[in-house]
Amino acid sequence: MQVQSTDEREIFEKAIKKTTLFSNIIFLVCHITYLILFFSCNLPIMGWINLGSIVYYLLLFILIKVKKYNLFAMACGSEIALYMGAGTMICGIGAGFHICFIGNTILAFYSGYFAKKRGDRINPIPWGVAFLLMYISVILYCVFVEPVYKLDVVLNTVLFIGHVFVVFAFTTLFLHTFIKYVYKLESRIIKESRTDKLTQIPNRYGLYDYYDSINDKNAYALAIFDIDDFKKINDKYGHQCGDFILQEITRIANTDNEDFVARYGGEEFIVIRKIESNYEDTCNKIDEIRKNIENHQFVYEGKSITTTVTMGVSQYNEKKNSIEDWITVSDMKLYDGKKSGKNKTVI
Repeated sequence: MQVQSTDEREIFEKAIKKTTLFSNIIFLVCHITYLILFFSCNLPIMGWINLGSIVYYLLLFILIKVKKYNLFAMACGSEIALYMGAGTMICGIGAGFHICFIGNTILAFYSGYFAKKRGDRINPIPWGVAFLLMYISVILYCVFVEPVYKLDVVLNTVLFIGHVFVVFAFTTLFLHTFIKYVYKLESRIIKESRTDKLTQIPNRYGLYDYYDSINDKNAYALAIFDIDDFKKINDKYGHQCGDFILQEITRIANTDNEDFVARYGGEEFIVIRKIESNYEDTCNKIDEIRKNIENHQFVYEGKSITTTVTMGVSQYNEKKNSIEDWITVSDMKLYDGKKSGKNKTVI
């Protein structure tokens, strides 16, 4: 499953780049800290291992630069597993190196998800199983084999607390980034699901949301209008011309910020307007949309086209308190307008 839209790709790229860059910097800082700590405590084997890890993570910046995030994740996971395994066998269980295998499992599933979004293949399950087996293996090893270094209580405690902190910090980072990414996607999906793709105004579901947000519905009028003889336009000039007409009508209908305009379906539009001084004046304001469409010259590929719309307007009725009932009343008036000659507003 690859990222489908430009917006989603941009959200994804920001999330994964931020996480990988921050992770690599933290891993590098951790190994520099280890290097200083182990050499100062006269533990040269661990010191030299950390020196190698520092060089390794410096090279990993190249993978981030060229956006090879899947390779970065695998390289990171492999180094962490090998380092923590070696650290546990050299320093013993008390130092807490083995705890990082838990964080590594989270890293595997996090990376696997984002790899799939980019169209890459990283199956996190084998990695998770491998980390579990390595976790058990190093513990069993330490049960039967003495560590190379026997650390004092203070150093053991510092290392153990440090590893617990690192695992919690990275788990929090990955989950925070993932949840933030999901929230952004949810917001975009909700917005798209309530927006008409062609006209970029609210669709039927956006209309329902707006209706639910109105507290005093008695103070509003609802109009439904339909393009007269729209099929003839499509048949004569083509469906692309029909789409152009719909977009232009949307622009004309949206000129007054006081109106809520939605595409109800096909060539039908809904307009909801708050009643100002009285209902009749409000209907006259809504009727200006019809007049503006009638007087507008739609120029498509050098051809000048005129069209009209017919409207039905009604005030909210508490006895028929659903949006469908409200639309039905206005639609009946629209139908009367169609029967009596079109290009008119019936209130």
